[in-house]
Amino acid sequence: MKVNLDKAPYSLALEEIEAIKRKVRHMDLLSKIQHLFVNLLPSYDEGSLKDEILLKRPAGVRYNPNISKEVKKMTSLVQSFSEEPLFIAANTEEGASGAARDLPFIGCETKVAATNDRKYAYLLGKESARLSKKIGVNTLFAPIVDIHHDFHNPVISNRTFGNDPKKVKEFSLSFFKGVKEEGLIACAKHFPGDGYDERDQHLASSINPLTPKNYQKSFGSIYRSLIDAGLPMVMVGHISLPNYEKCHLEGQDIYRPATLSPVVVEGLLKTELGFNGLAISDATHMVALTSAMARKDILPTMINSGIDLILFQNDYEEDVNYLLNAVKEGKLSEDRIDDCLYRQFGLKKAYKLEDIKPTDEEVDMSASIIAQDEVSKKGITLVKDLDEALPLSRNKDHKVLLVIQKMDDPFASMMPKRKTIYETFKELLEQEGFEVEIFESLMDKAKNMAPLDALKAISSVYTNKTPIASLKEKYDCIIHLADFDTHNTVDRLMWKMSKGTPDVPWYVHEVKTIFVSLHSPFHLYDCPRVRCYVNAYDKQPNTIEHLVKKLVGIEEFEGVSPVDAYCGQEETRY
Repeated sequence: MKVNLDKAPYSLALEEIEAIKRKVRHMDLLSKIQHLFVNLLPSYDEGSLKDEILLKRPAGVRYNPNISKEVKKMTSLVQSFSEEPLFIAANTEEGASGAARDLPFIGCETKVAATNDRKYAYLLGKESARLSKKIGVNTLFAPIVDIHHDFHNPVISNRTFGNDPKKVKEFSLSFFKGVKEEGLIACAKHFPGDGYDERDQHLASSINPLTPKNYQKSFGSIYRSLIDAGLPMVMVGHISLPNYEKCHLEGQDIYRPATLSPVVVEGLLKTELGFNGLAISDATHMVALTSAMARKDILPTMINSGIDLILFQNDYEEDVNYLLNAVKEGKLSEDRIDDCLYRQFGLKKAYKLEDIKPTDEEVDMSASIIAQDEVSKKGITLVKDLDEALPLSRNKDHKVLLVIQKMDDPFASMMPKRKTIYETFKELLEQEGFEVEIFESLMDKAKNMAPLDALKAISSVYTNKTPIASLKEKYDCIIHLADFDTHNTVDRLMWKMSKGTPDVPWYVHEVKTIFVSLHSPFHLYDCPRVRCYVNAYDKQPNTIEHLVKKLVGIEEFEGVSPVDAYCGQEETRY
């Protein structure tokens, strides 16, 4: 047994350790292999849940978000169907809203870091854990402890505590402290560390290029501090660490994802950094993993590399048989599987998962709501205001044109009509005495035209220029709201087809122009000469309220950017 169950993060008594050993000894091989997976639940239907747990017998589950009432019902059911307490996991990196849609959102990690106050990272962890526990969730896939070095990276756009390793460490430790106080399992991700490659592991290979020396100064320091604080679980990403691998082997294997590397998981994480907890893989459908080798080889290689728990099956029968055959063929030892189970059962015992059950008592969400409000008030960041355009004046800036920069949503027509966040922004500005018009581009107008009329209109898209005099006559100020959410292949602005119209801020020297990003903090890269730029980090209603207050001078901007919002470019500063 490689794991030390008498040491952190378990600290179990001798009799508890012996009971775990007996339990593993009495399990047949099929049961052991079934317990190597955390499965994604297919639905909330009771019959489906029962089949999922009784037939597949996973170690844990993750689920698609829903409202608290439904999540409580689900967590109660799956725990009742399982012989062992299950890990029930949720992505709570922004608040308990990641566990249930009707629980509070506090703020993405970048916004929390922009407050420049670790108290809010602590509250983010504590409140996420406290409220998630009330609905039966016991494992938080958070915090994200990546370092945002390459602003092009679309995976962690506004999801990290910044680009300063020291700050990431301090805020991650504060987050973990909050989770730990509530008795839930925290899982730091994505080891060995994301943020140095603009490619998305879901779709392509991804590399962390740091040398061993530089790695230890940054990610190594962060993980070592969390491990010393008792971190129970680490999610290993499908990220290569080639300059570390070079110290141990040659050839193309240096580019294998960490999840398939004993050098990185067993060597770096568990030996060098001293991690004694449970290593879970990132989701196994990602191309950075699946393109590395055949799936029949991927699964046993992951376990041999030091992965103790596999996140998501592809096909239940195939995946289980791949591992059964690997044992029969001598490619995977039962002793190695047993070590995975010792860690798994050890955490479940140490964190008393059998006692974490949903409650029917009324849940007090006030602490999260207060934290959300304070994070918005303190986090929204004025990156630059070269002409002192802010605060807006009701007299000088009375007539406002609001330009929405966003991607077309293919599902918009299927969704019920409701007031948009842009309309809320408009109403709040109007309440402050401004006259606001929402810009409708030629492309937007064409959507409501007959096909031939639309074609005729679009054919003149490049000739339909707006005179400068017309802009200056109609508007005192033009505000752009950039609503490009994260998790796209490229986290960049996507301008409309038209040119010389208000869609694109070409008139920054003619009309006062304010550019606000509602997600990615790196949009200055695509509009470098905008004179006034603000990062709001999200478009929650609370955020929009504070944003308007700051634009009109009711509140001061307090945010301190935890990332390089200038994107490493000198010209974006001017």
